[in-house]
Order: sequence, then structure tokens, then C-alpha cells
Amino acid sequence: MKHIIKLIRRLVYREKADSVTYLNYLRKKGASIGGGAEIFASPKDVLIDSTRPWLLEIGDNVQITRGVIILTHGYDWAVLKGVYGDILGSSGKVKIGNNVFIGMNAIILKGVQIGDNVVIGAGSVVTKDIPSNCVAAGNPAKVICDIETYYKKRQAAQLAEAVELGREYIKNAPNREDPPIEIFHEFFWLFHQRTENITNKKLSHMMDLIGNRELSDKRFKETKPLFESYDEFINFIRTDKN
Repeated sequence: MKHIIKLIRRLVYREKADSVTYLNYLRKKGASIGGGAEIFASPKDVLIDSTRPWLLEIGDNVQITRGVIILTHGYDWAVLKGVYGDILGSSGKVKIGNNVFIGMNAIILKGVQIGDNVVIGAGSVVTKDIPSNCVAAGNPAKVICDIETYYKKRQAAQLAEAVELGREYIKNAPNREDPPIEIFHEFFWLFHQRTENITNKKLSHMMDLIGNRELSDKRFKETKPLFESYDEFINFIRTDKN
């Protein structure tokens, strides 16, 4: 059945059938795209300018989400032609560095360079260069913090977000049963013991993301969980009132 669905998608969406197919299509047209790049959801929901593919450079491990638009040209000069008669071309190279996340519905305009280790917030309109090691958001997009500050912010938010996730699951479960461990696949460092192997496939997959399992394994062993077990974590969710 999956094979049939995949075949139908290829017939209907052609080069935009899936992330791998679309990125390879752009590479064949002349775009430079590194390894580990991925388009989440469906490529049919993104627009990557392929009119001048040699003006597009995307680095390694770039994550592109739904609704993203990347442009290497403009046609705004049509208005000027209407007024003055001149044909005034509009094009510019877009270069996106390594290890970049581009949030939903972000727009990257022609002539923009984005550095390495950058988070582009959802709905941002990137009109100017963004340096490496930062988070940028807004319209027009501006740097709002460096990557180290964002790292510490996300660390500090782990427990509160995991507790909310678990409580809402329990509240909406038919018999208020405990959530399966997979629900916390992004938060399992809070309770998974460092002396135990990560045997759960979904949790292990999280360690494999971005192709740096070795670094994640190293950090995993260097850190300590807040809870002694998953059961203790669930009990905290059910009893903590803060």
C-alpha cells in the first residue's frame, strides 16, 4: 500500500513528490545543496526559486519547513517598465550556511546570505544578510539573540514544556492513562538514565538527527537527568501543582 501511495505522489507531484526527490531535482538543475538538507511536510508547500538555480547555495543540515519561500530574482521592475519603459533586471545569489533552521512561512529574498548555526523564526522576511550563530526573526528579520543565549533559554524551558505536554495528554486521554514514552521523544533527556542504552527506536532516532550521533551521545553521557526514571517523571507530572 505504501508503495502505491508513493507512486501516486510521484505521478501527481512529480519533482515535488518528497524531500529527497525535490532536492535532487534542484541539484540537477544547478543548485548547490549540501548533505542532510531536508524539507519537512511536503515540498509542494514550499517555493524555491529554480529560474536561476546556479544562484542558490544551501549548506549541510539545512531544515526547511512548510510555506518557506526562497527567491533569487524579482519582477518588481515590471512596474518601472510600465512607468519609464526601461527593462531593469533583478537577481541575486542566495547563500544559506550549514546547520540552519528556517521556520514556517519564512521568506528569504534575493541577494541574502545566512551564516552557519542560524535559526530563522516562523513568518520572518529576510531582506538582509544574517550572521552566523544567532536567532533572527521579524519583518524585516533582525537578529534577536545569539545562539548561546537561545541554547540556554531552550535548556531552561525543557521541564515546564514537558510537564505541560504530559498533563494535557493525560487530561484528554479517554481514561486519563499515562502517556507512552514516545510522546516525550524530544524531552527524554529529562528522565532517561545515562547508564541505560537507548533502545526505543523513536528516542534513538532523535539522537541520529542532523547526522551528529557521536556528539549527542557524548553530551548525553556528560549530563544528568532530573528524574531517576520515567515513572518518577510521570508521577511528578501528575502531582506537581506549580
